[in-house]
Amino acid sequence: MFNKVIKKATFAGGCFWCMQPPFNKLEGVLDVKVGYIGGYVKNPTYTQVSSGNTGHIEAVEIKFDSEIISYNELLDVFWKQIDPTDEGGQFVDRGSQYKSAIFYHNDRQKRLAIKSKKKLKESKHFDKPITTKILKATEFYKAEEYHQDFYKKENLRYKLYKKASGREQFIKKNWSKE
Repeated sequence: MFNKVIKKATFAGGCFWCMQPPFNKLEGVLDVKVGYIGGYVKNPTYTQVSSGNTGHIEAVEIKFDSEIISYNELLDVFWKQIDPTDEGGQFVDRGSQYKSAIFYHNDRQKRLAIKSKKKLKESKHFDKPITTKILKATEFYKAEEYHQDFYKKENLRYKLYKKASGREQFIKKNWSKE
């Protein structure tokens, strides 16, 4: 399915509706799916995952052309979508199913993720510790169809949610100078 050029990256950053658009617009990104990863229930549903009882985290799985965009570039975009200091979830979404994490698919991705986390920590951009986990990718379960490209299907609802969640304001405050 994947060749030497087409790669996969998986990131969790709270509500997956908000994690899909920043990656979808990047040149070299071929596909972004929202779904669930890291848990112990096979084929979980949104209702099951949102209960916090499956061990899964909401995430995005990205297929990208590594000759056009690098994994490091994807990591840079990822960090600028989240609050990497929040252990309890992301913004208004609380619970283990909304924690931030980088799920690596090979040793190279693991090394690059560790290096990027260390670089962010050493930058002193945040006063609190960087708590985002770096974990080995497990099976990714695609979320229900109504969640895919939610920002396109339900644009007004998506925009209201993103603003009300605090994510939009956090990104502007912490990354607008970048």
